[in-house]
Amino acid sequence: MQRTLVLLKPDCVQRGLMGRIISRFEEKGLQIAAMKMLHVSPSMSREHYAEHVEKPFYPSLEEFITSAPVVALAIDGLNVIEVVRGMLGATNGLKAESGTIRGDFSSSRQMNLVHASDSPESAERELKIYFAEGACDYESVAKNFLRAADE
Repeated sequence: MQRTLVLLKPDCVQRGLMGRIISRFEEKGLQIAAMKMLHVSPSMSREHYAEHVEKPFYPSLEEFITSAPVVALAIDGLNVIEVVRGMLGATNGLKAESGTIRGDFSSSRQMNLVHASDSPESAERELKIYFAEGACDYESVAKNFLRAADE
């Protein structure tokens, strides 16, 4: 089992797509361990996107991510980082395949609705930014109907 961070970004919140996107994760059999709506502060943005702060596009990224609330989710599942990133599709919504979240709902490179951690190390670091208080660990009663016992 892995845990990853997913952010439903300001465009997702403003367009009222939160429920539809969360449903896709739940329908896939992934488990939400924590969720909250918040405003990303400029300092949180710099911490989250630390590797991009010195890049020329960073100011517009910070302006966007701090422009409206986001919904942060901690999501658990087998190979969840790879699974979620596959569900999101290509970063640019114009290039994302139909059937992916971005392919179905986005037509922009920046207004691409969602962020997801790209590695176990990123997930650990990003989850601490948004869920310093931790998450709710629990065992779903549906797990026996989602995968075999040896998976």
